[in-house]
Amino acid sequence: MQDFFNNVTSGIGIMDIIDILIVAFLIYKILGFIRETRAMQLIKGLLVLVIATFLSELLHLHTLNWLLKGTMTLGLVALVIVFQPELRRGLEFLGRTKLLRPGFGQLDKEKAKHITTEFIRAIETFSKDRTGALIVLERETALTDMTESGTIVDAEISAELLGNIFYEGSPLHDGAVIIRGDRIFAAGCVLPLSQNKTIGKELGTRHRAGIGITEHSDAMTLIVSEETGIISMAVNGKLSRFLDTKTVEKTLLNMYLNTGELGDKMSFLPDFFKKIRGKKHAEK
Repeated sequence: MQDFFNNVTSGIGIMDIIDILIVAFLIYKILGFIRETRAMQLIKGLLVLVIATFLSELLHLHTLNWLLKGTMTLGLVALVIVFQPELRRGLEFLGRTKLLRPGFGQLDKEKAKHITTEFIRAIETFSKDRTGALIVLERETALTDMTESGTIVDAEISAELLGNIFYEGSPLHDGAVIIRGDRIFAAGCVLPLSQNKTIGKELGTRHRAGIGITEHSDAMTLIVSEETGIISMAVNGKLSRFLDTKTVEKTLLNMYLNTGELGDKMSFLPDFFKKIRGKKHAEK
């Protein structure tokens, strides 16, 4: 047995180890990317077909094996069509990595603080008055298709202008506002709705649209509920609710000053609010 392991390990060089580590890392990232999505269910179904094809050949079930092999051949073409949203999202993710393109443009500190202050003023008012709002902050992925569905505004960011846009009597209040850099670029925009079935039924179209755009791009969305006034954020298809303005302010400054990846900055939010809700239940 020792001779066997010696023979195996003697033929492995440093490049082989690097090769194995790279492949293992890629598999890990791919599995992480498709986990808890529609793609995971499709892959499970594909694995069932592969296993059925293998067993049918092993048991000499020739007719069934022929049908399954034909299905697998056609399935390669169908797979590209079915996985189109996931493939697009993955390619967009690769396209916005810092290895292939520069990062999100930085603003000077004073400008970033001014913009953040205007957002916080607007969000505080929306939350207090229970005015529904959906604000999309464009980052590396351009949202040109979405802006074309609305009205181009191209104005400076101000709490007053945001208030006028989302005022209930405004013709643009039902759509989303898209922020490009330090400008309100478009308003009344239509966004793709998330198809994630794990989203709570209490969340309506505004929240599903806010999550949906972050599933298709690296944008961040700010959402204020019209029914409850609750402030939420969505990043990378994940929604964090019951936010206070201090958390929103900190996240916006991190984004505009480019002090770190927004997804990493937001990662603590779900666990943080679970702990808060757990303490409240314990107190009751």
